Amino acid sequence: MNTGDRLPPLEIPITRTLIVAGAIASRDYQDVHHDPELARQKGSPDIFMNILTTNGLVGRYVTDHFGPRAQLRRVAIRLGAPNHPGDTMVLTGTVEEVDGDTATVRVVGANSLGKHVTGTVTVRVPA
Repeated sequence: MNTGDRLPPLEIPITRTLIVAGAIASRDYQDVHHDPELARQKGSPDIFMNILTTNGLVGRYVTDHFGPRAQLRRVAIRLGAPNHPGDTMVLTGTVEEVDGDTATVRVVGANSLGKHVTGTVTVRVPA
């Protein structure tokens, strides 16, 4: 791993099942993550992904790239455009810094509305 290395893009289809399952798995029962009618009443065109699901997908993207020995040390993300069913999020990453066996990766996840998630992941990859 070297500074400037780019991770290959990962396309994630945003399905209704992914959104609802992620919310349930993270015990986030907010209606905007599972009830389309209530989401519309609150101003959203449909249900949308919660931050915990996004956080997990970002972590998976980085650990899948660096392999089974990769250890997440820090994940710091910000949400932007929502992930709605029927869209696709494309995750991309660039290694910003390397210090021994630890790297900081800048991650961006974009969908048809714009950037859904931006942030950095610190990952340790023991020899």
